[in-house]
Amino acid sequence: MALRLRLSRGGSKKRPFYRIVVAEKSAPRDGRYIERLGVYNPLLPKDHEDRVKLQSERIKHWLGVGALPSDRVARFLGEAKIIPMPEQRNNPQKAKPKAKAQERLAEKEEKANAPAEAPAEQAEAPVEASAEAAEAAPADAAAPAEEKPAEAAAEEKPAEAAAEEEKKAE
Repeated sequence: MALRLRLSRGGSKKRPFYRIVVAEKSAPRDGRYIERLGVYNPLLPKDHEDRVKLQSERIKHWLGVGALPSDRVARFLGEAKIIPMPEQRNNPQKAKPKAKAQERLAEKEEKANAPAEAPAEQAEAPVEASAEAAEAAPADAAAPAEEKPAEAAAEEKPAEAAAEEEKKAE
């Protein structure tokens, strides 16, 4: 018979109130329990003394018999210094943005970097253009304009290929 110290929900809709109980592991959440060991009212402020009430002697007895606390109850017991405070679980992988969100962030960064680079290029371009205009014919000015779209298309292909590789890797 595996025993657990856990919460049993009471209260009405959108007004939760929990009993801290010892129950068999296979018993339903709000069903049969062996003994009530305390109460938890999440609607009260965190610093309110009636938010969590525990019967520490009975809890120590059930822990000695072999009952295991649930995660939330273990935190309550740790705060009451009945057991050592459990570690806070943190899974940074779950908190990471998904693939599409990462792509959007990368696009935003590229757009943010592009205007910063564009004024620098425009500042250099008139100096070069005036020097070239004096030396070169108008036909030469049309040739660089044709090369720019080809260069832009060449830059986009590796970015798309990298995105496809990331999708395959996942």
